[in-house]
Amino acid sequence: LLLHWIPALIGIAVILVESTTTMSASNTSRWLLPLWQKLFGPISPERWEVVHHYIRKSGHFLGYGTVSLGFFEGWRVTLEQRWSEWRVCFRNAAGLALLSTLLLASWDEWHQSFLPGRTSTPKDVVLDCCGALAAQLILFWIASLVRRRPRVRIAAA
Repeated sequence: LLLHWIPALIGIAVILVESTTTMSASNTSRWLLPLWQKLFGPISPERWEVVHHYIRKSGHFLGYGTVSLGFFEGWRVTLEQRWSEWRVCFRNAAGLALLSTLLLASWDEWHQSFLPGRTSTPKDVVLDCCGALAAQLILFWIASLVRRRPRVRIAAA
């Protein structure tokens, strides 16, 4: 059971590291700007500010979406003994994964409100939860497709 919670624990660890002053906008710009310029060429400071903002917000959306998948795996395995029907187990695991992600995102923003150089906004919690919801919907769509595929039986010789 513990092995299935490792993805969620890794996700939490990544969020803890990213929730420091080291990962503030001014600090990430120091290494993202040269990388951007190497890949895409020069960019004006005004344009970079906009691009950097969207890179960071995309990180929120994708990062918390990924963390929610880690929570889903942990909850799925924890709950599967209680609910054997896959839709019920999926729905409950997804709901708990979304709640876990909401709590982590809320804690992250609250924590950042105490750090110099970091901003804290409820909009980021909403963005984080939208990423988590999108990830859960994509996972449900993929799981539904896989479950609908006809099973191929191999005849014994």
